[in-house]
Amino acid sequence: MKKQRKTQLILVSIGLFLFVLTYLYYPAINKNKLSKLKKNMESSQEIEIKEEEYTTFKDLEYEGLYDLNKPFKVRSKDAYILYEKPDIVFMTNMKVVLYLSDNRVVEITSSKGRYNKSNYDCFFEQDVVATDGEIIITAENLDLLATENYVKIYNNVNFNHNSGSLRADKIDYDFETKFFKVSMFDDERIKMKVVR
Repeated sequence: MKKQRKTQLILVSIGLFLFVLTYLYYPAINKNKLSKLKKNMESSQEIEIKEEEYTTFKDLEYEGLYDLNKPFKVRSKDAYILYEKPDIVFMTNMKVVLYLSDNRVVEITSSKGRYNKSNYDCFFEQDVVATDGEIIITAENLDLLATENYVKIYNNVNFNHNSGSLRADKIDYDFETKFFKVSMFDDERIKMKVVR
């Protein structure tokens, strides 16, 4: 009788240990990992990420086409892909190198961003810097849409060139032709002075 009771006590103890390990300890570890990942890589859109719903990558690189004929490379130090959105890559320290037809090279960097693997669209967020050697553009957001021949730059845009600079809410800029369209978020007229 005592042997059976001892065996039952050992089995119940093992069961309790496994229960605590499975339902309390492991979820706490995964929750900490997940919260660190979300802090580092969450985009401006609120995304609820649950355990086992993503894959992470280090030093990731993709190649794509901009304006249907200009090659570019997109790189990231850290990235993740949600299983429910396999075509979207969420990135930190995102960098795109865009090769133009006149042999100029454009570099665009940001703290965060998203890359769509199926249509090559890139969305840069936070501390965006774009340069082609002649101009330097800083902003909070930049959208590089693969089918468009210009980029959409918005939120605290600073456009700097050796001949002058300007600030705006939004600029549509064509790196190839160097033409840009300046606009504000509200429908007010803008005042602009071009200095040469």
